[in-house]
Amino acid sequence: MFRRPLLCVLLTLLPLLAQASGFSRIAELTDKGFRVGAEARLLGSGELLGAIEPERQLSPASVSKVYMAAAALDRWGPQHRFTSRLVSTAAPDAEGVLHGDLVFDGGGDPALTSEDLWRLVQRLHQTGVRRVDGRLVVSQWRYGPVECLTTDRCQAHSRVANAYSALLSSAGVNFGSWCVSVAPAAAAGEPARINSCASQAPIVGIDNRVETKPDDSGTELNAERVLRDTGDVMVIRGQISTNARPRQVYRASSDPARQSADTLLAMLEQAGIAVREGASVAVTEPPESARELAAVEGEPLQELLLRTLNYSNNFMADVLALNLVETARASLEQGGVALEAFAAGIPGHGPVTLRSGSGLTPENRTSAAGVNALLESMYHRPALFPSFVAALQSPGNGVMRFIRRGSPTFQQHVMLKTGTLNRPVAVRAVGGYFRTRSGQWGVFSVLVNGTATTPWLNWRQVLDPLAADLEEMIDAY
Repeated sequence: MFRRPLLCVLLTLLPLLAQASGFSRIAELTDKGFRVGAEARLLGSGELLGAIEPERQLSPASVSKVYMAAAALDRWGPQHRFTSRLVSTAAPDAEGVLHGDLVFDGGGDPALTSEDLWRLVQRLHQTGVRRVDGRLVVSQWRYGPVECLTTDRCQAHSRVANAYSALLSSAGVNFGSWCVSVAPAAAAGEPARINSCASQAPIVGIDNRVETKPDDSGTELNAERVLRDTGDVMVIRGQISTNARPRQVYRASSDPARQSADTLLAMLEQAGIAVREGASVAVTEPPESARELAAVEGEPLQELLLRTLNYSNNFMADVLALNLVETARASLEQGGVALEAFAAGIPGHGPVTLRSGSGLTPENRTSAAGVNALLESMYHRPALFPSFVAALQSPGNGVMRFIRRGSPTFQQHVMLKTGTLNRPVAVRAVGGYFRTRSGQWGVFSVLVNGTATTPWLNWRQVLDPLAADLEEMIDAY
């Protein structure tokens, strides 16, 4: 008499078991207490190949960046370029003197580099400017300083030991991070030679605690950027061998607009353009009477997205999201609202919560089905899809070495974006496309979230079972 209830229970579970069958190995993570959402299906027929609670709202971490990439392509198109300008209400006189302030109008280029600033300075030099009798003013009127929403970014103002938590500004340069080059001295026992990457003279303060060691002694560097009364200081400790090549070290600055001001001022001086009153930062828009003296265009959007997604660059992702906001003084939350509005227009997407374009904000929520709906929508937009899919990585030759796992089938038939968070809970998320043996396109998304009681989660625990599950789907079709 106990068989009938048991049979009823099994019949009730059959649809769930059938859905999860395509992710039989990923499903084992649920037995360990992790919250999992997963879905894989073919794009042509819509056939569902596997699912585990695909509508479940979970943190996508950096998989959030695919929303940013899709929204940016939808708004501007692949060839859009952001422009940075030098403007002034004054004009240089016959002797090359600019009697007024020189204003850097930050255009929100997420990949503005020292090389771009140098080109901008050279173009200013071509106009005949040789001296500025006012100030160099870096204007971040579009947005900045942007309120920090995550612990990493809030702490980064005073001190930081990484580059991924860079603060945000429409006038930021070098991804909001300082770069210094560490080279060995001529002889062992002497301090290493440390300079700014973009200048012979240091632009950022340097506290050099690196000792040069004999040949083949190995190189070990530890770096922290701290904010002192004198400004930002890079504290570098460790050792470098006399026969080692120079090493570049990146750490987030305390103020990206101030960093741009210091960098641009140094370049003006190198180009022989003196600035009498130094540099400052402003949040006001340049006056309407200001005219353009020099301008430089950044890389096209499709190139920016390649860098943003391949390297999961948080600074670039959030700056692009801020650029989506149509009003000045944009906040990161407003950027998230713009992304949510874009997602709301995707057929069959469902609920989504986005507080940033980078995914650094742990409040971001979406579902595996939602990510797949976005991926499918981009697949059906031939003018945008090539630029979108090119920004994803193939495990076999992607820049992130940790994804080079699984069989040749997984490595050569899949394009993906990963997402990682470790606090407040562990998050490992993956979404992307696959091609079956017969050439059919498919989409897949797997979101794995820990809880306060689940153990540490590493990428091997997710990528290995995912590779095996996807391999079976790819081979079956």
